[in-house]
This record gives sequence, structure tokens and C-alpha cells, in this order.
Amino acid sequence: MTSITTNPEERALLQAAFRSFDEAAHTLQQSYSALTARVEEMDAELAQSNDALRRQLADNEAMRVRLDGILESLSTGVVVVDESGIITRSNRAAERLLGAGDVGLRSRSVPEVLERRGLTVSDRPQRIGQSVVSISQVPLRNASGGDSGHLVLFQDITQVYQLEEQLQRKDRLAAMGELIGRIAHEIRNPLGSVELFASLLQRDLEEHQPTQRYAQQISQAVQLMDGLLANLLLYMRPVHLTRAWHEAEPLLNDSIELAAHAITKVPVEIRVDISQEVPLIWCHDGQLKQVIVNLVVNAVQAMPNGGELAISLCREPLQTLGRSAVRLTVRDSGVGIDPAHRSRLFDPFFTTKDEGTGLGLAIVHSIVEAHHGRIDVESTVGQGTACSIILPHPSVTGDAGPTFSPGCEADDIGDAERTAREVVFMEDSSYD
Repeated sequence: MTSITTNPEERALLQAAFRSFDEAAHTLQQSYSALTARVEEMDAELAQSNDALRRQLADNEAMRVRLDGILESLSTGVVVVDESGIITRSNRAAERLLGAGDVGLRSRSVPEVLERRGLTVSDRPQRIGQSVVSISQVPLRNASGGDSGHLVLFQDITQVYQLEEQLQRKDRLAAMGELIGRIAHEIRNPLGSVELFASLLQRDLEEHQPTQRYAQQISQAVQLMDGLLANLLLYMRPVHLTRAWHEAEPLLNDSIELAAHAITKVPVEIRVDISQEVPLIWCHDGQLKQVIVNLVVNAVQAMPNGGELAISLCREPLQTLGRSAVRLTVRDSGVGIDPAHRSRLFDPFFTTKDEGTGLGLAIVHSIVEAHHGRIDVESTVGQGTACSIILPHPSVTGDAGPTFSPGCEADDIGDAERTAREVVFMEDSSYD
């Protein structure tokens, strides 16, 4: 049987020990409750932090995707280069201009890539294929403002360059115009006298005399020179157009027939593709035939050993001319155009042909401008050339009969038609 202590002092000590134990247990219970509350509070804070982090990551990813989309949508080519000069990123515009994908550009140096295409970092215009670009370099800064590489920017200035060329061409032509017109008129007067006396001499000489042949040659030479002067005066004379709706297929077929004198000289395969969306063309038919004849003859002459001649007609996007338009393209598989000659194609008297006069394409340019259109030329040496005529194409509403352009009087109709007939049937040497 267990004995129970009856000593009062021992009992007091035992009671004090129990009280201390109860107090410690109570304190421990309070600490545990506080700790549990703190853990729950920290769990809530951690959940909030995780939610905020997830939202931030989602926002960052959305921003990254958006920035990637913006970078890829830029018409300016962008190449990102690190501190050591190695390419780390490029957008589609740069890849298109440089002819390589992102994988092909990564880990390569910018000078190596540019040298392969014959380019340098410079603000001066440089040609890449059919495009004209300026290449600049800007530093790339990190968040603290430190240097973290640089960007190489390829700015497509093709349209600006073309506009500058057009302005320069107009300035040159304006300076030449008055002088050419005066000289042509002054030369035609004595030529008429020469032609008259050569004809009289040819009539008075006996048929089989050698001198009669000389008189014939003089007369023929004068006629050729007179034709050249007629081209000059035609080019310098403002073009008055009477535009109307004309069926596309007959107009193109007539033009090909007018160019038969050149087409039959070489084996040429002709393809004509007319979009069903463009059954009609708003133009002066005689003048537009002259344009097509010139371009077709040029294309055939660029294929001395034969080849493929493709003529197509289709709708053009609204932004090209700022209004509804059509594109008429004459494409050949010939020798192509030297890039050094591109800026002078439509200058009068510029030709690379031994027997050319340099007026054919100048007259074409004048006619297209009179139609309020434009000419685009794409060419690769050894692969061929495509000349595209972009013409306004207003909506077909109401009467589709002849309509006079502003400033065109009724008396101009006959002059325009006579001019068209004269130009279409000019000698071959006028087509350049």
C-alpha cells in the first residue's frame, strides 16, 4: 500500500510544482496558438505572394509576346548584338533583307553578315535586291543605364529613294525640255528643204544612174531623222488624254499584234493572264497600246535567244495609289537590267542598244504619268525583268462611254488619236 506524505512542507512544495507545471503548460498552449495563427497568417501571405508572382509572370509573358509581336511587325529590320559583337536576335524584316533566318544569323558577327551582302553600317542608301536601305547602329542600354550591346537597324527607304529619283529626273528633264524643243524645231526646218531637194533630184535623175541611189539614201536618212525629231516633239508635248472603259483582252491582244514585228524574230513563248476581276481598263486605248508595245518589244529584245514573255493584269491594293487601281505587268526571262542603269531607265536619250534612240521608255513614262499612274521595275541580272504599270481603276458606274479628263477639250480628242497612231507605228529604233 502506497504511503501518502503528510508533511505540510512537502505537500506545499508539490502543490507549487503542480502550479508551475500548469502555468508552463498554459504558456506553451498560448505560444502554440500564437504560432499556429502566425503560420496561418504566413500561409495567407505566401498565397498572396504566389498569386502576385503568377500574375507578374503572366504579365511579363504577355509583355514579352507583345514586344516580340511588335518587333516582328516592324518594317524596319532589327538585329540585336551583344557586348562581344555577336548577333543574339533578329526580326523577320532583317532576315528578309539579309536572306537568312534567325538560326543562320545567331552567333555570327555583324561585319561578317554585312560583308557577305556587300553592305556596311552607313546612312547612305544601299541596295539589297530590289530594296534600298540605310543601315544604322544604336547602343543598347540595360535597366541601370549600362552598355549591354547595340542594335543594328535596317531602314527601308525604297519609296523615299524612288521619290527623290523622280524629283531629280523631273529637274533634269525640265532643264533639257526647252533646249530639246528648240533644237528639234530648228533642225526640222532645214531637213524639210533637204528632203524636198533630194526628192527633186531623185525625180530628175535617170532610173539606173548611180547618183539616183545616192539621192534615195539621202531621202531615207532624212525621213529617219525626221522620225527621231517627231519622237522628241511628241515626248516634249503635254499629253492630253481622253480616257474611257476599254475591254482588257482585246486591248492586250491588239498590242501583241502591233509588236509582232519584234516577236517573230526570236522564239518566244507568250502567256497572257487576265484576272476575271479586271474585264475593263480605264485608259486612252491608243496611248496604252503604245506603252504595252514598247514594253513587249523591250522584253523580246532582252531575250535574243528566246524565252518566256508573260503579260498579266490584276487588281492592285488600295494603298499603292491611294485609290482603286490595277497592275499590268510585262515580264521576260531575259538578260536583266544592270543596277547601275536603273535610275536612268526613263531618261530621254539613255539607251544601252547600238541602234536605240533612248526615247521609247521616256515616252512610256510620260504616258503613264498622264494616266496618273506609276511604273515599277523589278529586275535581276541574268534572270529577267518585270515592268509593271499601275493605273487608276475607278468604279464602273453609269455610262461607261468616253469621259474627258479635266482640262481636255473636245478638239484634243483627234490630236490624241492621231498621236497614238503615229507612235504605235514608229520604227523599231524608237523602242528602247
